[in-house]
Amino acid sequence: MITLYNTLTKTKERLIPRQDKKIQMFVCGPTVYDHIHIGNARTFVFFDVVAKYLRSQGYEVDYIQNITDIDDKIIQRAKENNREALDWAKEYFNKFQEDMKALEVDAPRYIPATEHIEQVIKQVKTLINKGHAYLIENDGYYFDLSTFKDYGKLSGRKSAMADDAVTRIDENSKKKNKGDFCLWKFSKPDEPSWDTELGKGRPGWHIEDTAITEHYFGPQYDIHGGGQDLIFPHHEAEITQQESASGRKPFVKYWIHVAFLVNKEQKMSKSLGNFETVNELLKKYPKEVLRFYLLSGYYRQPLEFSETILKQSQAAVHRIAEFTQKLQLEVEPPVKTVDNLEVEPLIGAVGETKKQFFEALANDFNTPEAFASLFELIRKVNPLLSTSPVNKSEIIDFLKKVNEILGIIPSEQQKIPTEVQELLDKREKLRQDKNYDESDKIRLEIEKLGFQIEDTMYGPLIVKK
Repeated sequence: MITLYNTLTKTKERLIPRQDKKIQMFVCGPTVYDHIHIGNARTFVFFDVVAKYLRSQGYEVDYIQNITDIDDKIIQRAKENNREALDWAKEYFNKFQEDMKALEVDAPRYIPATEHIEQVIKQVKTLINKGHAYLIENDGYYFDLSTFKDYGKLSGRKSAMADDAVTRIDENSKKKNKGDFCLWKFSKPDEPSWDTELGKGRPGWHIEDTAITEHYFGPQYDIHGGGQDLIFPHHEAEITQQESASGRKPFVKYWIHVAFLVNKEQKMSKSLGNFETVNELLKKYPKEVLRFYLLSGYYRQPLEFSETILKQSQAAVHRIAEFTQKLQLEVEPPVKTVDNLEVEPLIGAVGETKKQFFEALANDFNTPEAFASLFELIRKVNPLLSTSPVNKSEIIDFLKKVNEILGIIPSEQQKIPTEVQELLDKREKLRQDKNYDESDKIRLEIEKLGFQIEDTMYGPLIVKK
């Protein structure tokens, strides 16, 4: 049984798809005016894992992600660089795809907004005809919130608040209600536009998502995901639009939101200027390290961004890779006894780890608990690899399944000379025995050989000087 926390009902619920084992999932994608930051990547990596996990459990997942490739931010950035807005958006859409490929995020298919103007117009016309939208001359068509009594049911809010400066509230003194939002925006002479029966203009931010999902999924579907900053007003607006247009409730059965990445206790965002781009971080860390880091915290809780935690993630990935390599070094030894005792408990340990790993993911996609089960297996099996009959093929098969879902095991590991590795193993044994004076001496020997050690919660991180 798979359970997930539903933002709409504020409870953890059992996942029951609307159609047998078929799941339709939509996640809000980026506005492509710049490189995405590592906070954006937390959302995209998490839902990549959700889709891959659900597929591993036999679900047929149709996962789409929109691309906002027309927006005020794109137009402004293009003007600053003397470029055409649509060309600028296309360039950064390509860069986004490159970043996602580099992070091994390959579960969704990407749907650009500008390729679905016809669907946007169709939905805006439906809202106008049903009395939910009105025209403001020389501006555009707006949704009239007084016609939808359930507005706020996702977030528990009815209007904008002081901290909503970056959530793209549409300002116009002629609006009927403060929270009314734009559906179709008339374009200025120097802006991209589409000549339609509604007038020459472009989509509002919210309407593109529901126009896309209605086209591909119909008026209702299973899972909608995104960062928690999108709950209000963006996701509220989506519910308002789609349920008003179709008359069917609920628009989406399950809403899943990923918490912020925080940089010194502030959420990470481009508007605050306190972000690191994925593009730059990939030059410093392998994709497996970044994926491990982004999955190391429970998705509903803020995750701190720091070099210390990134190095811990690097050590963790190194430890998993080292364990995988040890498993592959030798042929399976014949079953024998150690101190006249069969080592059957180890086979049980593998089975128990599998159980714990998949139970953790089934329990609201709890990746930290899944990691914990993996490291417990390594702790139990690692010391016995050279002396005991361990069912290596079973463990290797399990790790392959882990990597297909999480993408955290590198195919290539840094080469550490045998002499250095032996010293490292000896040092770890001394540290376990609390013989720190002798372990410090070995640290110095390792450093003389040109390697540096940093101790982390996942074990030692060793890098060439």
